[in-house]
Amino acid sequence: MRELTVDGYTINDDNDCYVIAEIGHNHQGNLDQCKELFKAASNCGANAVKLQKRANRTMYTKAMFDEPYNSENAFAPTYGEHREFLEFGRDEYLELKACAAELGITFFSTAFDFESADFLEEIDLPAYKIASGDLTNIPLIEYVAKQGKPMFMSTGGGTMDDVRRAHDAAAAINPQLCIMQCTASYPCEFDKLNLRVVETFREAFPDTVVGLSSHDNGYTLGLGAYMLGARVIEKHFTLNRSKKGTDHAFSLESSGLRRLTRDLQRLNIALGDGVKRAYDEEAAPLTKMSKKLVAAHDLPAGHVLTRDDIAIKSPGDGTPPYEIGNFVGRTTSVALTTDDNISAVVVAS
Repeated sequence: MRELTVDGYTINDDNDCYVIAEIGHNHQGNLDQCKELFKAASNCGANAVKLQKRANRTMYTKAMFDEPYNSENAFAPTYGEHREFLEFGRDEYLELKACAAELGITFFSTAFDFESADFLEEIDLPAYKIASGDLTNIPLIEYVAKQGKPMFMSTGGGTMDDVRRAHDAAAAINPQLCIMQCTASYPCEFDKLNLRVVETFREAFPDTVVGLSSHDNGYTLGLGAYMLGARVIEKHFTLNRSKKGTDHAFSLESSGLRRLTRDLQRLNIALGDGVKRAYDEEAAPLTKMSKKLVAAHDLPAGHVLTRDDIAIKSPGDGTPPYEIGNFVGRTTSVALTTDDNISAVVVAS
């Protein structure tokens, strides 16, 4: 069965979609702001909040760490120092873990390297994310899989061969896996989302939960992904899209995240069981709108009915129109006036 349990919540085809609010570094290195993001995501109905963990000084080459970073979104003069400014350490993670527990929302993080995976395991977060950039990093995938916790794996920039390789490497060690369609562009143009890959993944990996990690502007396409079979939706989240940082502009604010979680829950209910049926709530409006068979004009008793003698009018509280053929050629047993119901009671058998 296609199923994954994260922090007590079971993700499968029947339950509500699992929504991850990707905080990333939208907290801008501010612990209080990060807590506000956690609180807002919880209030919006998200199942989880997620950060990103990097061991910047060992993950990057010295040249990349020391590379000047002149972006308007920079928090420091070099790229490595910029990343360090945005990085939380052990004390902050423990405080955020306690905050999430108090809010009743799951908190986990992306591990970008071995050192970060060890850090997150020491903090004992309930799940891991593998970023698109590490889809081909099989040593890291296997290392994280050995922790035995649920894994969410993004697939941006990958081919199907890349995805199969990563999936098989993880699943051979730890079947608690979600493969997520993703396009690694920020923001992602709609014609590059390729949501039908969700169907491709479901067919290729019948025992694996499939999701969507989306960087598009807006929330509605997550609903489309759900209809195609995605049962996890990850969206970047911010308190203000105009804030400094590369991810804010395509992130959802509270209003968007609230709509996403609300509409995914409604969609799960609205899909129903596929059995076509009439509901009690339909009776009154359909009686008003539907039609019945009535006398088209005054008719004497003993009259042989023709099609012209029978009218079809509302309300539909009488003989349904599909029975008209059963009355043409039969004889009235009583006199009828215009709009009287035509039924088995008023015609001879």
